[in-house]
Amino acid sequence: MLGDRVEVYNLGRVTIGRHTVISQDVYLCAGTHDYMREDFPLVRAAITIGSGVWIAAGAFIGPGVTIGDNSVIGARAVVMADVPAGVVAAGNPARVIKPRPMNPHRTQP
Repeated sequence: MLGDRVEVYNLGRVTIGRHTVISQDVYLCAGTHDYMREDFPLVRAAITIGSGVWIAAGAFIGPGVTIGDNSVIGARAVVMADVPAGVVAAGNPARVIKPRPMNPHRTQP
């Protein structure tokens, strides 16, 4: 599910798994430039987002990033490196802050 005002800048391939929520104002950026070259050629770098992922409001997902299944990305996080499966990552730059335990029998309050 894509929330309001999600930007998918898909110069490179963007893959989103099943049962994944991408909240409002998230920016998925699958392109950049090679700043090491004088002519700044375009680089198309795929983004892969696993299944069961939640990317919270306003996060930025950079080129070439993979987010593993069942992970959570905190609001306003800047993700420039891969995030493993089953964790919560947040911050700028984003880093893993804790595991995301899965409890399929938990009831809502």
